Amino acid sequence: MTKAQIAGWAHSKFGKSEAPDVESLMAEVIAPALDHAGVPATDVDGIFVGCFNNGFSPQDFTGALPGMVAAELANVPAVRLENACATGSAALFAALDFIEAGRGKVALVVGAEKMTALPTAQVGDILLGASYHREEADVAGGFAGLFGRIAQGYFQKYGDQSEALAMIASKNHVNGTHNPLAHMQKPFSVEQCNTVTDRNPYVAQPLRRTDCSLISDGAAALVVVHPDVAADLERAIGFRARHHANDVLALSRREPAAFDGARRAWAGALEGAAVTLDDLDLVETHDCFTIAELLEYEAMGLAAPGRGADVIREGITARDGKLPVNLSGGLKSKGHPIGATGVSMHVMAAMQLAGEAPEGMQKSGASMAGVFNMGGAAVANYCSILERVK
Repeated sequence: MTKAQIAGWAHSKFGKSEAPDVESLMAEVIAPALDHAGVPATDVDGIFVGCFNNGFSPQDFTGALPGMVAAELANVPAVRLENACATGSAALFAALDFIEAGRGKVALVVGAEKMTALPTAQVGDILLGASYHREEADVAGGFAGLFGRIAQGYFQKYGDQSEALAMIASKNHVNGTHNPLAHMQKPFSVEQCNTVTDRNPYVAQPLRRTDCSLISDGAAALVVVHPDVAADLERAIGFRARHHANDVLALSRREPAAFDGARRAWAGALEGAAVTLDDLDLVETHDCFTIAELLEYEAMGLAAPGRGADVIREGITARDGKLPVNLSGGLKSKGHPIGATGVSMHVMAAMQLAGEAPEGMQKSGASMAGVFNMGGAAVANYCSILERVK
């Protein structure tokens, strides 16, 4: 099967943006992504937009917004995808399917979200739309409360891992200092992250503020093309394999801390790529909360169940470790504008493989990377194995 390739990208600064709406955020990345790829807007055959919305903005029908940003795109078939926090990956996978099915040769993928215009409590209520409302809508602390429950269950079974979570938070914040696009570019020590203070209170015990990703605005875009098109362009980042796996929405109907959907997504992608974790140079993974990154260590096969803390304590996922994880700073430091996140993660991995990451963030000689993005509490799970083609 012919596999589509990434030819270019663009990424806005994540954080509290002065851009008034999603349309304005998209405008920051659409033309730059096409320029980076060396593809004119008139060559785009399909547009795939990732935007969660669910009340962040009164302007919905976001699939049509790229046509408002660039007149040349107004008549291009466009669609909006939504899959909770994996919305961006859903848009990307749909674009890849579009090209690989022979429906077009150039696709534009745009992920965007404007979150900071609303009060924090309202943001929490909107995000709970990605939970199983019938059972989970009244959880105190919103999604942090859900992941707090997951952490509690894990701690009860395997012991208190608060220090390991603080180590993950500190690692990602230090990494974020090297990413000029990150929301927060401030280092925190393990001690700071592991100490409950007025500035680092419990949000949903045992999770502290430093264990939780940031409410952010931002956008990211990718241009994916048929290999015939990529042959005439400057760069090509290929998908060695990709896999999408789902799990049951309701936490009551599965073992919450097992992250079985994440495990199956990783296993499917690695098998499809005919590689192991030892072949990867880096991973961008979905650290919406530090407990999520720890559980993803186990899901990807870096550790046995209950032993995820060993990975961070042994420095395996550190910048200079055997398998660096979240060199971008991850969601924890880079930010988590829902619709943009999955696209952003693929941009961060692709720029590493192309040797175009910012100075200090670039992993020397990187040729293969893993990307894991999930929606909800490991319900919609997307894993990509990317490699540099040229």
